[in-house]
Amino acid sequence: MAEISDSPSTSKPLEENTQTHTPELDPKATRNTKPGVKRLIISVTVLLSFILAVPLLWKSIEIYRAPLPFDRIDSFSSQIESKPFFFPCHFRAIFIGFDFKVSHSDLGAAITRRMSDLRQGGDCGGCGGNYSVAVAVDRGDSHAFDFRGKLRGGDEDADELVKSVVSEYGGGNAYSAVVVNGEGEVRSVVGKYRHAWIVGRFEEEEEAVWRVAEIFVKVFVNGGDEEGLVRSEFMPVGADGRIVLSFSLLNADPRDWIYDWNFCEIDETLLRPVIEALQPIANITVESQVLYHTPKSSFSYWDDEHGSHIFRTEDLPFFVNSNEWHLDTSVAAGGRSKVLQLVVYIPSAKECPLQLELSNGEISKTNGFISPMWGGVIVWNPQGCIKDLESKDPVRHTISPQDLQKLFEVIMGQLRQLLGLKSDNLYVGESGTSILLGSERGFTEWELDVLSRKHVCFNLLSCATTLGSLSRLVQSLPRMIIMDEIGKQVKFSLEAAKFAQSNASIGIYDASAVSSRQSRSLAEDAFFHPSIMSISYYSFEHCFAIYSPFFLPVTMHVLLAALREWKRYKQENRKYLAAKAKAKVS
Repeated sequence: MAEISDSPSTSKPLEENTQTHTPELDPKATRNTKPGVKRLIISVTVLLSFILAVPLLWKSIEIYRAPLPFDRIDSFSSQIESKPFFFPCHFRAIFIGFDFKVSHSDLGAAITRRMSDLRQGGDCGGCGGNYSVAVAVDRGDSHAFDFRGKLRGGDEDADELVKSVVSEYGGGNAYSAVVVNGEGEVRSVVGKYRHAWIVGRFEEEEEAVWRVAEIFVKVFVNGGDEEGLVRSEFMPVGADGRIVLSFSLLNADPRDWIYDWNFCEIDETLLRPVIEALQPIANITVESQVLYHTPKSSFSYWDDEHGSHIFRTEDLPFFVNSNEWHLDTSVAAGGRSKVLQLVVYIPSAKECPLQLELSNGEISKTNGFISPMWGGVIVWNPQGCIKDLESKDPVRHTISPQDLQKLFEVIMGQLRQLLGLKSDNLYVGESGTSILLGSERGFTEWELDVLSRKHVCFNLLSCATTLGSLSRLVQSLPRMIIMDEIGKQVKFSLEAAKFAQSNASIGIYDASAVSSRQSRSLAEDAFFHPSIMSISYYSFEHCFAIYSPFFLPVTMHVLLAALREWKRYKQENRKYLAAKAKAKVS
């Protein structure tokens, strides 16, 4: 009988049924464990450290900039540059011995109209239309007769007399003209204070009005020059408000003779009043030196008619020998001070006497010349031009006090011309000639007023230009260093300019000149401050170009690494969430 056995096919399904069903996991789509954040934290931490370092880097390269009042600077600059700065001027006309048939107001209006006709343009530093004219009339014939007789005497005594008469009519800082109707030729004199007097017989009253108006405008306002000689842009005052008067005595050939001078006497007795008078306009210092072997550069020739050696005006540009004349040795001139050279040249024996021939063929009375903004030269010939031939050694001489006095008079005339005033004592106008009295200080009160007005105007204009340039420069260079000192200088400069305008508006010229000088000096100090003269001013684009080759490659790698790690973490986290979801479903 056949044997029965279990078929293998029947046992296999039973074995499969007994096993547990376990699904297979795709490692590319799912994962059983939660992804770690350690790599992500490290990458993000490195990236954040770079981000936090950016403000620190920016702070390390930051430029300190003190705040500047740009609005005030722009307002001040536009105010000064838009229109000329005019000063208030007050005039007073006193008529003695006249019988006008018009009222005082009509007479003042007539003078005002004449002044308007004489006034040319609107030059800065003048009165413009900002002036008033007061009129007083004294019809007393006896008073006029006595007063006229006193004025016919010496001008110095008459000047003091007119000063007392003007004070009776109010005085003050008004410019006054006393007109006395009488006999004789009309004579006009401008005193050393702020007044003038005119004495003589006037055929028409209009003539008196015309003379008064011309003195007011041409003398008291313009400084006594028909063409307006006082040019503010050529005022020889340094940016720091200082002038150095450098006096030099040049001995052309010390083998012939040697001259020296007692300069201490000049400084103490003659120069001190001049320096005090000009103190509101400039801070003046004085120095002197004696030089030897200083021949001139130009040539001269002998003239039998004049009996002297002659050099002409065409030779003046070549007279100063810059190779041999070592004049620029000033120790007092520092910074932006202005040095005026005042030279006394003593020629050698072979060129003595040496005289200057003017363009009209006449011999110069002063025997000197000036060079604007540089100084002046005087040729002084020794007495007799006799050389001691018996002595082997040169004889030493000292210029006498009398000769020093004459030299100083010429020097004062040159200094007046350098400052823009007339060197002579006459004013020739359309209505006639006026005598200009001098002052022991070298400058009369009305001349100092003219210089102060021109100087104030020039200083304020220069201050506005400098501050405006500084403002535009600072705003165009964002990385320019602006120290606190610069901000203070700009602030004080604007305040000083405000004080100058305020004092000028009430007619205090001296205080206005001092304040304007300070405003210009502070503005120049701020503009030329050493801290803003550095070469490290560069734009932000330049800064980026400098630092980007160092930091940009590393920063890009860190940023890309952080983004890649963040992308990996998100991908792995999705796998984990997918595996977790499948486990819940099964």
